[in-house]
Amino acid sequence: METAILQRITIKPDVCNGKPTVRGMRITVETILQFLSAGDTIEAKLEVYPFLEKEDIQACIAFALKNLSSYKNDIQIAS
Repeated sequence: METAILQRITIKPDVCNGKPTVRGMRITVETILQFLSAGDTIEAKLEVYPFLEKEDIQACIAFALKNLSSYKNDIQIAS
């Protein structure tokens, strides 16, 4: 399942300067994640961007999680 959903994320040097995008369109994974982190709902984004599908947004989240799990974080959080 993860592999199938991640196929919705594409990276092409000539689209959005090579940033990961949704299905080759000019909407980046980063943009979708910024909307979600700002509190927007998936449903709200689907209304604003009718060409997106719920699975596209789920793919953005899965892509971020996959990349985060292999990222070594050097940021120290104050306790």
